[in-house]
Amino acid sequence: MKTLLAVLGALAAVLLIPPLLSSGSDDDVGDQVRGLRVLVPNAPGGGYDITARNAAKAIEEADLASRIEVFNLPGAGGTVGLGRIVNERGNGKLVMSMGLGVVGAVYTNKSPSSLADTTPIAKLIEEPDIVVVSKDSPYKDIGQLLAAWKANPGQIPVGGGSRAGGPDHLAPMLMAKAAGMDPRQVNYVPFDGGGELLASVLGGKIAFGVSGIGEYRDQIQSGDLRVLAVTSKDRLAGVTAPTLKESGVDVEFTNWRGIVAPPGISTNERGRLVNLFTRLAGSPQWREVLKRNGWTSAFQPGDEFGKFLAAENDRVATTLKELGLV
Repeated sequence: MKTLLAVLGALAAVLLIPPLLSSGSDDDVGDQVRGLRVLVPNAPGGGYDITARNAAKAIEEADLASRIEVFNLPGAGGTVGLGRIVNERGNGKLVMSMGLGVVGAVYTNKSPSSLADTTPIAKLIEEPDIVVVSKDSPYKDIGQLLAAWKANPGQIPVGGGSRAGGPDHLAPMLMAKAAGMDPRQVNYVPFDGGGELLASVLGGKIAFGVSGIGEYRDQIQSGDLRVLAVTSKDRLAGVTAPTLKESGVDVEFTNWRGIVAPPGISTNERGRLVNLFTRLAGSPQWREVLKRNGWTSAFQPGDEFGKFLAAENDRVATTLKELGLV
């Protein structure tokens, strides 16, 4: 009898313990996302960093989520951060700001993890690259730069805010090929984000830089940087520089950025994250961010973004092989 009473007492105690609520429980799918962490796989001041911090601020200003933390984990063109996000399997409170650079870095760094291992959440923006020099540069226009570059490709260092295979690497390689140079002769100096690149451009340590327009708006407006050309199809508002095609270089190139989550998150967690960034994309706060940074909205949610990632993976692999870079 004492044994039976002990068992019944233990069972009653268990039933009185409230269930643990996980971040992905079925009954909180519609709740506001709280405590979200955003991993940035490059250094502060880079494109992923600027995108993540602007998105976090706009989300909080629009009251779409609270307590968002943005943190940096740079290295190996973004593949260190990629490895972290993949290893955080099932963590529905972590996402990573990423883009075209991570796609290429997977190949050039021979990363054991790939974007196919992540959960696609949303593609957010597109942005052209710009060809920039310091205000003290001897190159006053793109024609002068191209003439010097073609005369001696190895002696004209070009810097970019991404490692080999990233957008700031692919753009000058495509430029070189279109201008009649062998991309393998180009002296490309990689930096871990546009913030690190900026100091070398301003200090004249490299002949010119290639990076996103949103990263250098302030320095362009102050006159510290001079834009020689843009990689977009059309000229950019507020930037007095021609397109590469106008300048006789048959290249049209656009970078993009988006958000992925770890693998193995629940359907509810995935739905909540996709919904969060869908609401962000439609908010007036985000529209102001796009305008301020010169970005183009390129929103694609969930599965649609996943299909785009697969296509980009194939495109980058083909481009790197054609350029003889892998």
